[in-house]
Amino acid sequence: MAGGKLSPRQKMINLMYLVFIAMLALNMSKEVLSAFGLLNEKIEDANAATTQRNQAFMEGLAVKAADEPAQYAEVKAKADKVAQISNELDTYLASLKEAAMAKIEDPSDYEVMDKPDFFNNLFFTGDKYKEGGQEFIAKIDAYRTQMLDVLSDPALEKVAGIDEIEAAVKNNFSTAEETNRDGKKVKWLNYHYEGFPLVASLTKLTQIQADVKSTKSEILQKMLAGQQAAALSFSNYSTLLESSKSAYYSGETFDGSIVLGRTDESTKPKRAELTLDGRKLEEGKDYTFEGGKVKLSVGAGAPGDHKIEGFLYYGEDGKETEVKVDRSFATISKPNSAVIAADKMNVVYRGVDNPITVSIPGIPDNKVNASAPGLFKVSGTKYVMRPGSGRTVTISANGTMPDGQTVGSKQEFRIKDIPAPVGAVRGETGIVRMARGGLEISTVSAVLQDFDFDLNIRVTGFSFKVSGQPTVKVRGTKLDAAAKGALRRAKRGDAVQIFDINATLAGNSSYKLKKISPVIIELTN
Repeated sequence: MAGGKLSPRQKMINLMYLVFIAMLALNMSKEVLSAFGLLNEKIEDANAATTQRNQAFMEGLAVKAADEPAQYAEVKAKADKVAQISNELDTYLASLKEAAMAKIEDPSDYEVMDKPDFFNNLFFTGDKYKEGGQEFIAKIDAYRTQMLDVLSDPALEKVAGIDEIEAAVKNNFSTAEETNRDGKKVKWLNYHYEGFPLVASLTKLTQIQADVKSTKSEILQKMLAGQQAAALSFSNYSTLLESSKSAYYSGETFDGSIVLGRTDESTKPKRAELTLDGRKLEEGKDYTFEGGKVKLSVGAGAPGDHKIEGFLYYGEDGKETEVKVDRSFATISKPNSAVIAADKMNVVYRGVDNPITVSIPGIPDNKVNASAPGLFKVSGTKYVMRPGSGRTVTISANGTMPDGQTVGSKQEFRIKDIPAPVGAVRGETGIVRMARGGLEISTVSAVLQDFDFDLNIRVTGFSFKVSGQPTVKVRGTKLDAAAKGALRRAKRGDAVQIFDINATLAGNSSYKLKKISPVIIELTN
């Protein structure tokens, strides 16, 4: 058999080949023929179950695409393409099996399926292939090419597990030459189908169908999981403030709550029925849909509290679901204090430009001034804070009202260092399960988890350790030859460590990042 590391599927095929040789030597043992027939039945049963799961998945996805087209329409289109490619090959294989069994009176009598005539006559003519053999190879090649084209879609690049599926497609549906037990190269079709008993060839075709169905199932699940992960990403949320009333008096206890609200297109309502202080609001005039928001455009009215009530209607499982709206806002008169807020959070960080907004309601921007160590004005109400040493910084703001009166305020912010980055391989942190081949080509990076600033951290080198072997110092972001050599000597299940990751902050190389945590990879093969 072929040397090197073999997939479980190839090992099974090689085992079948050895069994077939033994069958020939034993003049086609009837018990062995029956055993392969029973194996074929089991694979057929598993294929039927997988088909049902795939059908249920597609039906559920169709409902989601109808309810939330912005989020699931594109996934549905990709899923339909995968289903089309898979069904074409599956149908073709089923037709071959049906033709092969056309003259078999009892499909369960496997002992009579010991002749290779059907597929020999269909595929081969001397050392060349008949039209049937050429078509068979073309179908397998077309499936592999089309499926790899789908998997190469840039939208799927960041979906976890897609690269493993791509590798499985290349391996399971390869038609490259095989190496026989004598070490000679043999054409793929001859190696697998020439001279084999009918029941063995049928079992192989059933196994290819199983690979098609399981590949389809895995791709569909990964695509949906990737879309749901993107939809649940915190980049699609904004913070909202809930409170029992819209205004508080000095000395009261503020009982508000900070919550997250979805703002992406996937949460757009189908329609809305809203009122402001009892007056019905009209779509297009008083409000519009922007992403997942209902954007209001109404007069603030007289000073005091105003109520917005009604319902938002969403699609869910093919039905319309209503969400109650019961909110209020307050209209206030002339301001008497400044408003100072950090655009990102209630702290500012060393090493980055912290955006700050400074304004005083009712006073033009050119009449408002703000000052603090490290504070620079950009334009209008926008400032940038570059804090220096110390634990806090105080921003002072003052403005001149139309009547000449001056109002002002101060706000203290805590100063923090950038948190310690986390080492990552292929974007995954902590303990990562990965195939050896995937690790060889993966990029080592460093990320700031749950950090509000999008910073570019450049990795310049790291240490690579395989258990029982010397530590390898690597320059750059990928394994070098020495590290790859150590990796090849590791065993399945070994934990490989990437530590002492060196990195700099792009645009501010003088800032010293905190120690980057390591990443551990558990080898899956």
